[in-house]
Amino acid sequence: MESTKEKLEKALKEAMRANDPVRKTTVRMVLSSLKLAEVEKGGALDENAQVQLVQKEIKVRQEAIEDARRSSRSDLLEKAEAEKAVLESFLPQQLSEDELKTLAASAIAETGAKVPADMGRVMKFVMTQVQGRAPGDQVSRVVRDLLQNQG
Repeated sequence: MESTKEKLEKALKEAMRANDPVRKTTVRMVLSSLKLAEVEKGGALDENAQVQLVQKEIKVRQEAIEDARRSSRSDLLEKAEAEKAVLESFLPQQLSEDELKTLAASAIAETGAKVPADMGRVMKFVMTQVQGRAPGDQVSRVVRDLLQNQG
């Protein structure tokens, strides 16, 4: 199975052949971030770390989209949305809200968590199972809601 980095490298070549400037620059930026992370780590990143890096880049684009909306900059808004769409294509199939709730509920039962103070233990357990199929802030929100409604 191809790693996220291999998919990105292949996508860069395809974008260059197709003369797709948005895809080409977006993929180049992510590959650059990946290489920097590998240099900082002193070795290759595992698949989970690669997916997390892509999610981090998506979060940056989401913040840019919100900033562009606030400042009424449609040019920046379109660019950020296009980049975000390109990046999302490299993520694994995302979990639905119901699937995430089911996963979080089983983690709460398995860890014996009862109150929101137990959230860290549950999050650690859930994040190992999610593996890039849902953003951390969404997982956190679902776990917090379930723990608050339980108490």
